[in-house]
Amino acid sequence: MSETIFLGLGSNLDQPIRQIHCAIESLGAFVDSIERATLYRSKPLGPQDQPDFVNTVIKGQTNLSPEDLLGFVKRIEKCQKRVETVLWGPRTIDIDILYFGNLNFTSSSLKIPHPEVLKRSFVTIPLLDLLKSEITPTGDRIDRNRYDASTLVRIDTQEEKQWL
Repeated sequence: MSETIFLGLGSNLDQPIRQIHCAIESLGAFVDSIERATLYRSKPLGPQDQPDFVNTVIKGQTNLSPEDLLGFVKRIEKCQKRVETVLWGPRTIDIDILYFGNLNFTSSSLKIPHPEVLKRSFVTIPLLDLLKSEITPTGDRIDRNRYDASTLVRIDTQEEKQWL
């Protein structure tokens, strides 16, 4: 049975916009009907001595289980040469499972919904771009005014094309 999923993507190394496009293309192998929110530039959450991040959220359909989806996501990160050096440090690509249908799921390697999804403007603002209402798949209401969108810079289509 196909489930609607939301994934958060971020990159701040090795042509971040290109990294995000590459990840979305790879996700297309096991995620159907992908819709992508606008790209946003944001300051890093962790150490400030690193480049700004480019972030977005995608929505799609998958027949995979949550654990299988996580496995594929980790393979994409590895293929795109993600190296974990320091918590919230620089990375070529980061793909987080934000929502998997309306599932609440916890295992040793995965928690859905993502525990930080409603705490980070660089995730919530693009998520709101894709939600038909301000209600999450698990029924939480998101108040757009609660998030500081001034910390994000929307990347326009021309700028995006320049970096592909």
